[in-house]
Amino acid sequence: MATTPMMPPMGNPNFDGGAPPQPGTDMTGICFRDQLWLNTYPLDRNLVFDYFALSPFYDWTCNNEQLRSRAIHPLDISHLSKMTGSEYTLSEVMEPHLFVIRKQKRDSPEKVTPMLTYYILDGSIYQAPQLCNVFAGRLGRALYHISKAFSSAASKLEKTGYVAAENESEASEPKPAKETIDFKELKRVDHILASLQRKLPPVPPPPPFPEGYAPPSTAEASENQQAETQLPPVDPIIDQGPSKRMKV
Repeated sequence: MATTPMMPPMGNPNFDGGAPPQPGTDMTGICFRDQLWLNTYPLDRNLVFDYFALSPFYDWTCNNEQLRSRAIHPLDISHLSKMTGSEYTLSEVMEPHLFVIRKQKRDSPEKVTPMLTYYILDGSIYQAPQLCNVFAGRLGRALYHISKAFSSAASKLEKTGYVAAENESEASEPKPAKETIDFKELKRVDHILASLQRKLPPVPPPPPFPEGYAPPSTAEASENQQAETQLPPVDPIIDQGPSKRMKV
């Protein structure tokens, strides 16, 4: 059976004689663990307070320390109830994994005021946050996610409205109707025309020129054609000169 560890001297060795943490001090950001002590002594309800006294969370001015100095178990409620001032009590135990220690102020044997709560989880000591801080943290995270959701929804709605406006403007502009080509019908017409062309007789050759007729050369024919195109047509009314009056 493991022996009880020796009590540390008066004063907090972790703070080198400094002032103990005041009630209400926020120490939720730190954690204490002494692996050498855990390897040497078992962590149970009889020795857990001695382990807690090594941490910076321990107030050396508490009534439990007075009982330790008198070689009385520091959690003996029969002696603590007769004292006034700050004290620690073991409220919940799940050996060897979880121990909940509550710091409270005792005014009388029946009247106590809770101050702070600490818990030892698998050998690591933590200060439990106050309920108001828990609610404030949860509300802050909820408001952050709600604000982020509204921002995301607003950005998506803006994009949707922009696309809808573009669609309306495109719908208002008349688009030219595109002619649709039915390739099946086109092939059918081509087939009919080809079959009719095969049924027609071949084209007869052109008749020969009469004797003594010399067809104009291509150069002269093209010059005559250009001269005819350049001459403007004669207006029968304007180009006849002044009108002649008939003599009576």
